[in-house]
Amino acid sequence: MTVDTSAPKKKTSPAQFLSQVRAEGRKITWPSRKETWITSVMVLILVMIAALFFWVVDFGLGMVFQQIISFGR
Repeated sequence: MTVDTSAPKKKTSPAQFLSQVRAEGRKITWPSRKETWITSVMVLILVMIAALFFWVVDFGLGMVFQQIISFGR
């Protein structure tokens, strides 16, 4: 069994913490309006494609199960 002998971390004061938060906030790069619009449209298109795919699979499996059930009658 090993024991961690490194020095304990120094505590951060609330003022220092807020200063660090502000510094990190300045590093954020927000997307442009055009990038946001393009990404939103792409997500909508992919959602519609996924919905169509799952509808086709559901419909196909439903037809297969109907055929299986009809053999038992």
